[in-house]
This record gives sequence, structure tokens and C-alpha cells, in this order.
Amino acid sequence: MKMAQRIAMASLLFAFFLPTQSRGAASEWVTSPGGAFRIVASQPQPDGLIPAILEVRLNPGWKTYWRDPGSSGIPPQITLDPAGGVTLEAIRFPPPKAFGEGPGRYVGYDQPVAFPLRLKRIGDESDVTIRASVFLGICEDICIPVQGELELALKSGGFDNPLDGARIDKAVAALPEAPSEEFKVETARFDAMAGMIRLDLRLPREAAAATPQLFLAGPSGVFFGKPVLASEAGATRRAEIAVRLAGKDGSIAGKPVTLTVRAGERSMETTLAFD
Repeated sequence: MKMAQRIAMASLLFAFFLPTQSRGAASEWVTSPGGAFRIVASQPQPDGLIPAILEVRLNPGWKTYWRDPGSSGIPPQITLDPAGGVTLEAIRFPPPKAFGEGPGRYVGYDQPVAFPLRLKRIGDESDVTIRASVFLGICEDICIPVQGELELALKSGGFDNPLDGARIDKAVAALPEAPSEEFKVETARFDAMAGMIRLDLRLPREAAAATPQLFLAGPSGVFFGKPVLASEAGATRRAEIAVRLAGKDGSIAGKPVTLTVRAGERSMETTLAFD
């Protein structure tokens, strides 16, 4: 009798973890020479938000790009078919790295990366389908544009694979933290005559000896040079970033600029606004 019970229990567990039991918590992978990508999502929450990520798998030696890749590169772009009952409100980015120097400098990732997506259900339909057209750059020596169509059906009451849920939670946890008293921008100003942003940063005490890395992204037509940091160590640092503006507008007044700072093991993100 005990043996029969064990066999029955094992059969139930096996059936529970069969891939066919998952009702589409992850789309199929789209593959390219340098890697692959897919969308992973969970059931819509009561407020209509859908936890999701764009997961990018990179082969050794290959890279992909941040929201502002620099002088070259293609940031991730996602377009959703509204007929599926889902809209994309935002793509969020973990802290990146800088690669290269001079005109060839760019910003991105050299390890597998997951971009949290802010998706929202349209209307009150219990079942939705994520139909996404994804366009991104994956590079080794040169950038290869990659485009693919992904589809993921989320059925009301469907089974969510706990491993996929853990992937989403891990990606969200890897995002930069919000500003705090110990990690923030204390002052930010734009010197229009010099074409320079000047920042005073407050770093976490445990990162006071580290060299912080700064990454900036702005609206179309705003380009940033490599940040230059004052040499002295300490919890307070000064940074200068050259700004180039395309067109006739010689100011960044009223144009939001996203700043991400890496300091030791921590990262912080904030939005800069200039008068």
C-alpha cells in the first residue's frame, strides 16, 4: 500500500511540473547568431498590471545595449499589438557597463540580462495575449540588428511556473534603487555656456573609496560625453558631463534626463530636471 501511495504521489508531482501544465508563462525563444530573447510574464494583477520581463540570453563575447547606447548601438524596442488586450507602459533597465573609449564608447551589458516590463491589461477581459515585436542590437565586433515576433497567452486561472516568477522577481530586484539620504544627487546644474552638466553626488559610505560610474539618457537630440569625476575619494563626489544638443535648441531646460549611478555593489537611478 505504501509503495502504491508513493507511486501515486510521484505521478502527481511529475504531472504538476510537466511543461505542458504551464499555460504560457514564457514565450518561445527568438534566436540570433549572438544569443536569444523571449518574454516571460505572470497573470494580470487586480489592478491590471502584468509582471513581465524581456529576457536576453547572450553567447560568450557578445553584448547588448542600454536605453542610451552612446554613439552606436540599438536600445531594446518593443511594440505591442493592442488587439491582444495589453499595453506597454515602460521598459526598465538594470545598471549597465561602459565599453570602449572615444567615439567607439558605448553602454550596455556583456552578460545575460532581463529588462522588467511595465505591462497593463486593457479593459476587463480575463484572458489576454501579449503579441510583441521586439527589435534590439546584439554585437560582438559589430552590431547585428535582431527583430522577432513573440506571442504569449495568459489565461485566467492558468498555472504560473514558479521558476518564471522567480526570474521576474530577480530582474526587478536587480534594478537601481531610488534616491535616499545616503545615495543621491545633492545638486545638479546645467552650464549652457560651457555645454556641461555639473553634479554633486552623495555616495553610500561603503562605496566611498570606489570610483562611481555614471550613465545618462535624455530625449531625442540630446547627447552626452563621458562623465569626468573629481579625483578625490569620499562620500561626496563632483562630476561633469559634456552635453551636445542637436538642432537650434541650445538648452536642456524642461527636458528630463535619467541618471544611473553605480557605486560599489549598489546602484541608484533618478531623474534630473533643469530650469
